[in-house]
Amino acid sequence: MRTVSPRTLLVVVLIAAAGLYGCGKGEHGQIAGGGSAGSLAPVAAQGALSVATRNTTRLGGADTAADAAAVARAVYPGLTPATRPQVVILVNDREWLGALAASVFASAPVGAPVLFSEGENLSAVTRETLEAMHPLGAPTLGGAQVIRIGTSAAVPRGLLAQTIDAAVPSSAAEEIEHLLSTLDHGSAPSRAIVLAATIAPALAMPAAALAAESGAPILFVTPTRVSAPTASVLSTLHHPTIYVIDPSSIGAHTLHELRHYGPVKSITGAQLPTAGNVAVQNAIEVARYTDGAFGWGVKEPGHGLVFVNEGRPLDAPAAALLSATGDYGPLLLVSSATQVPPGLVNYLSDIQPAYTSAPQFQPVRGVYNHGWLIGDEQAISAISQAEIDSMLEISPRTQSPEENSVSQVE
Repeated sequence: MRTVSPRTLLVVVLIAAAGLYGCGKGEHGQIAGGGSAGSLAPVAAQGALSVATRNTTRLGGADTAADAAAVARAVYPGLTPATRPQVVILVNDREWLGALAASVFASAPVGAPVLFSEGENLSAVTRETLEAMHPLGAPTLGGAQVIRIGTSAAVPRGLLAQTIDAAVPSSAAEEIEHLLSTLDHGSAPSRAIVLAATIAPALAMPAAALAAESGAPILFVTPTRVSAPTASVLSTLHHPTIYVIDPSSIGAHTLHELRHYGPVKSITGAQLPTAGNVAVQNAIEVARYTDGAFGWGVKEPGHGLVFVNEGRPLDAPAAALLSATGDYGPLLLVSSATQVPPGLVNYLSDIQPAYTSAPQFQPVRGVYNHGWLIGDEQAISAISQAEIDSMLEISPRTQSPEENSVSQVE
């Protein structure tokens, strides 16, 4: 039997998808969201891919705008009112920290997708996605359907927009928390995620997924002080628990100052591991971390997982919605498109689903992992996708004598 390579398999899937999307449906009446009556519109916008294997789904394309569009359309096809978002977040792709802070808009109950402008312009894929989703509008924001962060790019005709200035990241984060509270009818979180504004982007990326899942805002400090906007938010939250990633980048003085506003807890160690890729290991630490009801605590099978290349930082906020809907997954990183890092291989091995050969433990009764891969093959190759798929697959394991005796008694 001839062996089919993962790359060939990927091409076959894409060709099949193209055939489905190109079927002659033009004679049917069009419905909201760009689909035709009686048929499901493509999940991915033009220029973006949607490729599935047994245990993985790839969303995205050659750049972050396409990645964000594919994620948004996967969650919000826009075919019915229930599949249209209330608001959409449009972020200037040159405002990294503003985009990171905007990830919290993906949290419940708002569930807003993040799209990107190219400075003051909209790419075709972003404009098409905005039009297809046709956000419903937020009554508490005067019917606004788009929240622009760091950009004044013109939105499609008929959509109302509000704008947040992102020139000062800590001020933008303050305004984001204010708008989020307004959208959530005045409720305030009891937790906050604090990062150094100077933190390496690859180390900050996992915060996007964590904010989306928990609803905890992302705030910024410097190694020498807690800025006035950040202090204002922390004071408003009334003694929240403050979680920090990479405390060494925040500095001892600022950590001490933060304790005036609430208890401070480190998600990652004071010193990140020196062996292996630091960003990959940092993301795994964030995925494992739990503190009561806060944190992923992913230490066993049965989870969603989101895979992103650390060289594309904006893919973290682009994918944040996948961490707050569907199978809710923490963000994990690869450092190279062509290789799954050893640390990630070990982690996936630790949480790989398994079943025993006993009749009552058949795989149909097992738990499963699912991976979302963000971007095209320049971000994560088809071979890496195939390897990740195998590591997520539920697999048989040998039953121990103790388990065997128990099953016989039962």
